[in-house]
Amino acid sequence: MLNKGIFSSDKDDWETPQKLFEKLNDRYHFVIDLAATSKNAKCKNYYTVEDDALSKDWSKVNGPKWLNPPYGRQLGLWVKKAYISSIKCKDPIVLLIPARTDTSYWHDYIFGKANIKFIRGRLKFEQNGVAGSPAPFPSAIIVYNGEEADQ
Repeated sequence: MLNKGIFSSDKDDWETPQKLFEKLNDRYHFVIDLAATSKNAKCKNYYTVEDDALSKDWSKVNGPKWLNPPYGRQLGLWVKKAYISSIKCKDPIVLLIPARTDTSYWHDYIFGKANIKFIRGRLKFEQNGVAGSPAPFPSAIIVYNGEEADQ
């Protein structure tokens, strides 16, 4: 039986595992979560769906930025936005995304433009702060304007 989540965009809100975020936040000291809800925001400052983060100028936010974007069909737009924003600012922009290295956005906006750290194994994303089953896909940390992407 195939795992429907591998091929589907039905679920796009994969909440960042708290321990992973804390490890990255200890290093980068994020000032904003660029794609959150009021229940899962990892930073005091954050954008929600209602804020339409893709329409904001992220380069005007001073300090390191965290992004675990929706993993649906618009994921490439989020990665492109992060890359373009990284050109305009010197602060790190750190992403947690599926390691779908065959996609055009990986080739256009990540390879040769960002530091990449592939996560060993499958992350257990959270739902309402509780770890769930392993994700049906591999994940990676992408860092623009930063040092090597350690996890």
